[in-house]
Amino acid sequence: MGVETAASEELIAGLSKLHTTKLGAERIRRNLSLESEDDVVGWCREQITNPDVKISRKGKNFYVYLDGCEITIHARSCSIITAHVVFKRE
Repeated sequence: MGVETAASEELIAGLSKLHTTKLGAERIRRNLSLESEDDVVGWCREQITNPDVKISRKGKNFYVYLDGCEITIHARSCSIITAHVVFKRE
């Protein structure tokens, strides 16, 4: 089992515990230009369960990469810390 696969399985196993703070939700909406009524946690769950997602774990955080965005999740608490657009360098 690869590192990425292990990280994916670990994060998906804790998906029901996924949460964020009010300020975290505001920061994610602003960084990703989501609508104010969007459910940030639900949106992040959809990204995590997408078959094309790439998930890695570095230290205490999971990093979720999909469609040009990166979501950072605290591994132990399953708290969504932030999300932002990732620019590829050419």
